[in-house]
Amino acid sequence: MKITILGSGTCVPSLERGTCSALVRAGDSQMLFDSGAGVMRRLLEAGAGIGDVTHIFYSHLHPDHTGEFASFLFSTKYPRDFARRTPFVVIAGRGFEKFYRNLQTAFGDWIVLDPGIMEIVEMDTTGPDMRNFADFTLETRPMDHTDQSVGFRINAGGKSFVYSGDTDYCQDLVDLSMNADLLLCECAMPDALKVPGHLTPSRAGDIAARAGVKRLVLTHFYPECDKTDVAAQCRTTWDGPLDLAQDLMEIII
Repeated sequence: MKITILGSGTCVPSLERGTCSALVRAGDSQMLFDSGAGVMRRLLEAGAGIGDVTHIFYSHLHPDHTGEFASFLFSTKYPRDFARRTPFVVIAGRGFEKFYRNLQTAFGDWIVLDPGIMEIVEMDTTGPDMRNFADFTLETRPMDHTDQSVGFRINAGGKSFVYSGDTDYCQDLVDLSMNADLLLCECAMPDALKVPGHLTPSRAGDIAARAGVKRLVLTHFYPECDKTDVAAQCRTTWDGPLDLAQDLMEIII
């Protein structure tokens, strides 16, 4: 699997960090994880286009994670090079169908695609759920953020990738990440500025240690993290391979 960090930031506008998102390539699948503001442009910078995306995963429904979904759909209707001709799948927690219907109330047919182009799959938000796809298997578990929040685990080619989305410390993330090759974990605030529903460096490190992951990548940094030694705080609980995400960073597992 090849993982490209499309955005390592948050809702706070930044020239260095886009909204939290990642592109994962496995076999013929190109999987987009969350799509807040600026993600479609970041896709182009990463050498991919919206027409290349085969699966979109939404960890929850906050605007900094879903904000470009309507724009993504609208762009696929462009009648020239970007026109969507191949199906894609949107995977999220329960409630996404209603979310999409509400978007149609605002945007109407401009975000309605031809039949058979987009499939929506809702995952269980109360416990573990698993699905099989052509190039990978998917496992989700509920995260401690909103009622729709789920974390994702992709298993492909003998490797495993976990995307936490936004979450506080929870056993479900430990279980989802068990022995994973890479955990891309949110780390919103420094330890001294812990807020409910989000992780800090030491808590993210503790999750990685308990799960026995092979590599930890921290992401979803609010500006306060850039003024702090995030790595040092994480090292109080985690002594394995550690990276701090940067936009357009590439990782192969």
